[in-house]
Amino acid sequence: MNKRTYLKWAATLALTAGIFGPVWASETPATLAGTKLVSAADVKKLLDSGVVVIDTRVAAEFAEKSIKGAKNVPYKEKSTKDVGFDASQDQFDLSKLPADKSASLVLFCNSGECWKSYKASVVAQKAGYSKIQWFRGGMPEWVKAGLPTQ
Repeated sequence: MNKRTYLKWAATLALTAGIFGPVWASETPATLAGTKLVSAADVKKLLDSGVVVIDTRVAAEFAEKSIKGAKNVPYKEKSTKDVGFDASQDQFDLSKLPADKSASLVLFCNSGECWKSYKASVVAQKAGYSKIQWFRGGMPEWVKAGLPTQ
């Protein structure tokens, strides 16, 4: 086997095995049925009105910078970054969300290739939460808008 054939074979094997999955992960869908897609300006208004805003990123990212007033409930993912993900492979502590499943709720992460808030929204929806706002733009959009962080 020549070097070129070997490299092609190794790359195919790595992709099939999911070794480079996080590097080449697809972006989250533009919408999520059953949720309302919100902008940074919308989130600011919701936050100011008392709506719970959940940062689904890991604790270290939350500690570094988050939306001022947000609560950290990390979504720990092991499943694929895909709409057909297997939530049973992941961890998301629903007990840290409001007990009232009809309460408004905003979920966010780092946008684009970050699937944590998308997955958390799906899991919360399946658990019976009915007023989920998904802030797909997440921290990048919030920071770009110059809104307060903690």
